[in-house]
Formats: sequence, structure tokens, C-alpha cells
Amino acid sequence: MKIRKATETDIDQVWEIFSKVIETGDTYVFNPNTPKKHLKKHWFADYMETYVIEENGQILGTYIIKPNQIDLGNHIANCSYMVNPNSHGKGIGKKLCEHSLEIAKENQFIGIQFNIVVSTNKGAVELWKKYGFEIIGTTPKGFRHPKLGLVDTYIMYKHLKK
Repeated sequence: MKIRKATETDIDQVWEIFSKVIETGDTYVFNPNTPKKHLKKHWFADYMETYVIEENGQILGTYIIKPNQIDLGNHIANCSYMVNPNSHGKGIGKKLCEHSLEIAKENQFIGIQFNIVVSTNKGAVELWKKYGFEIIGTTPKGFRHPKLGLVDTYIMYKHLKK
């Protein structure tokens, strides 16, 4: 498996993953009916870097890294990760997280903040905790879960030691 920067030629495979991940409506704020034409602004915008993990030419997962805020808040990164549901259980999320931590340090970020981690997404919460992210805040009823109704979301943070 190899992680590399995404290119325009990856858009179709990234869309395949993006659309599968958001169609359930239980982990990301994106509307499950988000059209492909919006992928560029959500996952390939100029202010973010997009990475993919591939094996034998097949993209298995992707992540973005960007400043969490503009100007005086741009020293903290924000990341989002997606793994093709057909590739769950292969350690891809771990590899993407480890890579993003390296890239964040290379880009001089002093921390990474996840602004909205759905509390019911136990796999993600546990993975982020394993990598040293802490829950630093809770937004009560911050997410409209399609099956569970209003559920809490977490703000998670990890300080990057230099």
C-alpha cells in the first residue's frame, strides 16, 4: 500500500469512496445526496491537501488536511478521513492517521483538531483516542443521525510535539 498526494485523475475513485461513506448519513455532515460536482469544494479545494492510499492502482481510502481556521488560527490542522467500506478492517484508517500526523508536523502545524466527530461513531472515536486525540468538548445534539435522532458530537484534539 502506498499513500500519495491525490491528483485530478483520482477524482472518480475518490468520489466512489466519498459517496459510499456519506450515503449512510451517520458519520459525516455531508448530505447523503451530495452531487459529484460538489466533491471538488469538499475534498479537493485549493486550501487543502488531499491524499489517497492505493494498492495495485485501486484507491482504498483518502484524507484531507487543511488549516482548521484562517490567519491567526492556521497553526492548527483539521483532517477528515474516508475508507472504502469494502476495505474496512485492513488497517487503512490507521495508516491514513499516521501519515496525516507526519504531514501535519512537516507543515508546521502544532496540533490537529477534529471539529465534529459523531459520538455514535465508536470506531472513529476509539481510533483517534488510540493516536492520542482527546475529547476536549461536546456539542449536545450536534448531529442529526438518520436512525438515532439527535446525537452528541465531539471536538477532539491532539497536540503535536516538535
